[in-house]
Amino acid sequence: MDTKVTLAGVELKNPVMTASGTFGSGAEYSEFVDLNRLGAVVTKGVANVPWPGNPTPRIAEVHGGMLNAIGLQNPGIDVFVERDIPYLKQYDTKIIVNVCGKTTEDYLEVVERLGDEPVDMLEINISCPNVKEGGIAFGQDPKAVEAITREVKKHAKQPVIMKLSPNVTDITVMAKAAEAGGADVLSLINTLTGMKIDINRRTFAIANKTGGMSGPAVKPIAVRMVYQVANAVSLPIIGMGGIATAEDALEFLMAGATAVSVGTANFYDPYATVKIAEGIQAYMEKNRVENLRELIGCVK
Repeated sequence: MDTKVTLAGVELKNPVMTASGTFGSGAEYSEFVDLNRLGAVVTKGVANVPWPGNPTPRIAEVHGGMLNAIGLQNPGIDVFVERDIPYLKQYDTKIIVNVCGKTTEDYLEVVERLGDEPVDMLEINISCPNVKEGGIAFGQDPKAVEAITREVKKHAKQPVIMKLSPNVTDITVMAKAAEAGGADVLSLINTLTGMKIDINRRTFAIANKTGGMSGPAVKPIAVRMVYQVANAVSLPIIGMGGIATAEDALEFLMAGATAVSVGTANFYDPYATVKIAEGIQAYMEKNRVENLRELIGCVK
């Protein structure tokens, strides 16, 4: 059974990877997960300088998932290059670095720093608030999506994945804008904006008021968006949003995703990624699917 997939010329041994922000840079999970068994590890978002993140509380449980407003806390590119890349290089897995920034220049600084580092792909998180545009996320304006994609592509030495925000009227407009800007791969979806009120404290459950909703409740929305985007552009897609089982992952693959990322499930089952990779293989054996490519986008 051939579980290999290719994203912009980068071959993964299987389609399962971690979703940014849910796995650190791998070290926290290494006692549970053999990173050699994953198609790729997607790191937590990295910025040009350390970010302290948002005030606490910044996580809240909700039915069918969770809200988070971590605020992309990270140690910055210098620490990441010295500490995290060498750690991940010990393993036989692809390294995808998630990049965040508050201005186009911030992103480019990180992309350029990573140009000579042994990482395989860059995932650009355009759900970051664009400071120069008054805080609207880069990913909510198609002109901004196309412009930042084009700039990143000019400076990047690795293939570029643009991570799309679902908090838009029409996800295909954003996908086409990223494609026009020269993106190599798309990943979707990022979290949906949500809110929870603590009725006993009569205040917001999260200090930031709103947070990113993730977990099983968002999966049907994510599958629908992946299907729409797969039929609107010709780029490979990494699908994510509430994937907790092999069945979930297979839905995304059949909807048109070439690979999948597992996020929130890691928090309550640190073995989730490996179980999903094994489950996909078991499905292929049971249904006599010789090559995973037979399943990608098979639902029309």
